[in-house]
Amino acid sequence: MDEPGHRVIGLTTPLTAADVMGLQAGDAVMISGVIYTGRDQAHRRLYEALLRGEAPPIPLQGQAIYYVGPGPAPPGRPIGSAGPTTSYRMDPYTPLLIEHGLKAMIGKGGRSPEVKEAMRRYKAVYLTVTGGAGALIAARIKESQVVLYEDLGPEAIRRLVVEDFPALVVNDVHGGDLYEEGRRRYERT
Repeated sequence: MDEPGHRVIGLTTPLTAADVMGLQAGDAVMISGVIYTGRDQAHRRLYEALLRGEAPPIPLQGQAIYYVGPGPAPPGRPIGSAGPTTSYRMDPYTPLLIEHGLKAMIGKGGRSPEVKEAMRRYKAVYLTVTGGAGALIAARIKESQVVLYEDLGPEAIRRLVVEDFPALVVNDVHGGDLYEEGRRRYERT
């Protein structure tokens, strides 16, 4: 097996437990298929619906959610700039979504111990994309449609069709943490 951080792995949604079990912190992934968007207010609504015992209003089983509030679409494009949002704002809601089948989250910044434990327990991963590269990321988004919570404007939940959407595995199901590994390497020098 290649050393973590030196592999590029193609993924197609929906993801399976086997898909995420094979990932290691530091791996680069290229995602194709459908992913959903959502930020803190949308997550709060999803969380509250699940607490009420309602079926998830979007598919969660095997799915990926990208933490983004995209800019308006320029002429001829499905979406505007689509850079990542800071992920910890979704942490209070995320463990329950993972328990209901969410397999990947995409954002920036670290995650809480509770989210990391839910990822290990229910076999999910956390991915990051480069902040400030929103226009480049948007080029990998082929379709964009608001599907839920339209009243939230740019924070509404969108269904995106992506092709070779680039991300890095930060937290894997085995407890690997790319940010912690980087910190340890830096502290040794």
